[in-house]
Amino acid sequence: MFRFAHPEMLWLLVAVAAMVGLYVVMFFSQRRKLKAFGDEELVATLMPYVSKVRPHVKFGLVALALVLLIIGLAQPQFGTKIETQKTSGIEAIFVLDVSNSMRATDISPTRLDNAKMMLSKSMDNMVNDKVGLIIFAGEAYMQMPISADNVSAKMFLNTISPGSVPVPGTAIGAAIDLAVKSFGSENHDIGRTIIVLTDGENHEDDAVKAAEKANKLGITVNVIGFGSPDGTPIPTSGGSNYWRDSQGNIVVTKLNETMCRQVASAGNGIYVRADNSNKALRALTNEIEKMQKGEIENTAYSNYDEKFYILAWIALLLLVAEFFVLNRKNKTLDKIKWF
Repeated sequence: MFRFAHPEMLWLLVAVAAMVGLYVVMFFSQRRKLKAFGDEELVATLMPYVSKVRPHVKFGLVALALVLLIIGLAQPQFGTKIETQKTSGIEAIFVLDVSNSMRATDISPTRLDNAKMMLSKSMDNMVNDKVGLIIFAGEAYMQMPISADNVSAKMFLNTISPGSVPVPGTAIGAAIDLAVKSFGSENHDIGRTIIVLTDGENHEDDAVKAAEKANKLGITVNVIGFGSPDGTPIPTSGGSNYWRDSQGNIVVTKLNETMCRQVASAGNGIYVRADNSNKALRALTNEIEKMQKGEIENTAYSNYDEKFYILAWIALLLLVAEFFVLNRKNKTLDKIKWF
């Protein structure tokens, strides 16, 4: 792999090309003047120690050094430099509800947008931990496997919407089961948790039973509830109308705190209701801080390996060589018969 960190610096090569062009024009102009002065061979005998080659060599060395310095300023980067980091942290998988009820606006801007913002802030606080991301509605899908790459996990958040899962419904239990499987069987000495962000309207399966299974494996289940227990209509995707049932009645969605508490209790975790403050985030952060930390070897990541210093050293050697090359012939060396 190869790239320039600052490719815009390569435009300076145009100036070097212009300098070479000017040098060529001046060289031929000088030759015309010498021809006008007299016969070239006769003029050469009058200047026995004037070299025809050395000025070109000196100019070539300077021009080449400038080219190398400009390429160096563009920061050529070759290959990769692999690094690994070991930290102390936990493993957490965020399980995000993207069902249609999460479009509701009883918590601004919407339940889903508020959940995504909280999830992003949580990841900012978990730089030493491994995180994964699962989204669910009627079915659950792994959005990002558990890893130490929190930056990528946050990037996935930008693409998540209620249409990210094509099957309608709310299957919290399936999402928890998928999270349990995603942890794998290694690292039993490290704290593991599943963080469910939902409005608790579970219609598809037994979420409490799934949380109990997770707890038996040493995985806690924390639940963050989004919405109002009083209920609110669900805006359509265009936002100009509301979802209606088969009889034409407006569908009202309510935060099911009873379900959320039952799931959190079965999973030996906490339940906290989110609002437009940071109360839920603080509670979740405190709960994570209590968990057992273990050694985490972050996934190896690659950085481009800087090579500009090689070009800088070569350019310096060329400039030193240019300094020792004289415009005139060396009288002593000129007397030596090399062959």
